Amino acid sequence: MSDSPRIAFLASNTEAAQQALAQMVARYGDHPPEQADVLCPLGGDGFMLQTLHRHGALGLPVFGMKLGTVGFLMNQYREDDHDLPARLAAAEPANLRPLEMLALTESGTTTGSLAYNDVSLLRQTRQAAHIGVDLNGQERVAELVGDGVLVSTPAGSTAYNYSAHGPILPLGSHTIALTPLAPYRPRRWRGAILKADTEVRFRVLDPYKRPVSVTADSHETRDVVEVTIRESRERRVTLLFDPEHNLEDRILSEQFMF
Repeated sequence: MSDSPRIAFLASNTEAAQQALAQMVARYGDHPPEQADVLCPLGGDGFMLQTLHRHGALGLPVFGMKLGTVGFLMNQYREDDHDLPARLAAAEPANLRPLEMLALTESGTTTGSLAYNDVSLLRQTRQAAHIGVDLNGQERVAELVGDGVLVSTPAGSTAYNYSAHGPILPLGSHTIALTPLAPYRPRRWRGAILKADTEVRFRVLDPYKRPVSVTADSHETRDVVEVTIRESRERRVTLLFDPEHNLEDRILSEQFMF
């Protein structure tokens, strides 16, 4: 990256993020994402995910700064920082591949979406969901009964997946997590760690009596009957982190928090 990179600043709607946006633009200028060398979202993890969904196809590195409630994917915001280009030059990259989700609904329509954190299936009513689980075309769970099930990337494994007692996955492990949500049956099944190129297919076994929705990051589709998930082979994003606060170390540290 050059000594004077073209930076596209993006900010959430919070007052703190908007104030930081004004300060950054006054100090470093601003460029449209399509003309920038690096994206700099200001906000929390939710806004980081929005940025990746909106601009990930540009293939630009992303250096986020925390001005929100949660900032696991962000760097610290420093109001008195007068050398952001130096931080960008020293930053360490973390390459992430999102999940590709394709869902078939009761009406026969299909919808697709990317997920940088996770894809989750959830029951829509008071009744438990009944879901079949196939891996690479082979049935592995004939009938999962519970609140639902999710598939998580390594970057997303410390979020919803972890709260559901799923495993934390190291970056670069080329794995994904398959985690049931409040499973009633099979009683002792707690999920699996899969190779990243595994194709996961969920079959909703009783969609009319027990409807299920699917959410890829924040994109929800209701009344699904089948959902297929695989790691993207084409899309990749690069997040940049300060060396003293890199994502790999944070994921490792999460496993030793008591």
